[in-house]
Amino acid sequence: MRAVVFREFGGPEVLEVAEVPEPEPGPGEVRIAVEAATVNPVDLATRSGFTVQAGLAPAPEGPFVRGLGWDVAGKVDAVGAEVEGLRPGDAVITVLPAFAVPVGAQAEKVVVPAADVAPAPEGVDVAAAATLPLNALTAAAALDDLAAPEGSSLLVIGGAGGVGAFAVQLAVRAGLRVLATASARDEAAVRGYGAEVVRRDALPTGVDGVLDTAGIGAAALAPVRDRGTLVTVAGPVPAERGIRSVQTMVRPDGVRLAELAALAAKGELTLTVAGTYPLDDVAAAHERLAGGGIGGRLVLLV
Repeated sequence: MRAVVFREFGGPEVLEVAEVPEPEPGPGEVRIAVEAATVNPVDLATRSGFTVQAGLAPAPEGPFVRGLGWDVAGKVDAVGAEVEGLRPGDAVITVLPAFAVPVGAQAEKVVVPAADVAPAPEGVDVAAAATLPLNALTAAAALDDLAAPEGSSLLVIGGAGGVGAFAVQLAVRAGLRVLATASARDEAAVRGYGAEVVRRDALPTGVDGVLDTAGIGAAALAPVRDRGTLVTVAGPVPAERGIRSVQTMVRPDGVRLAELAALAAKGELTLTVAGTYPLDDVAAAHERLAGGGIGGRLVLLV
């Protein structure tokens, strides 16, 4: 089968679509025939070697082959022993953590734990469905870590981004008062999610919590009230003024993902596809994402 891999760190030019062995599901696992896989900023960071420098992935020893891609949308292709409730042909979505794996989601087939798999959102095309798992699960985990009671104020830095947009929508549903940063281009969309839009260069102060999806670091502490909470998705930030500082990582969870998929199916979570590419054009997708300002997710159609 074919999969996106790289054998050295660098720019998009190091990517190739190579023939690799087809995986077999073991006990508790399913194999998915991938139909769509997104290109996320973490893929660029993995390809460039940044995740190794940041300690998020082990450094390779000698020659290596690593894959890319976290978001999967497709159909169950094979089922391992001890798996219940999933059958070949089922339309599903999942997230495959891919910091240092030989094959990631950007492949014709992947094997994942059955517990991490959820039904694809009904009535949603496969490209849009692929934009849900990584970013929505990360946003949900961030709000869990925030642990803010209803009525609390939350500032989302990067309210139109992949994680930020889902966080705004989920926080509004949870009864929080949400403020969010957004560019002029994205302001209307973020307001439509239910947030009050603020400028990055004029952040409010005294909010109960901040979710930093943009990686602004220690600057994200300034808006938080004393003994409030800062949640980050791009690296830890040392706390001050009694602030609780938490770094969130995505947590694969098929049950939680099914709940998010149900919201998307009802139109209560917005899924935005900025463009699609065939698998062979993965380098072009990386170049476009690196250019910024895409206003959604880029999706590889496998």
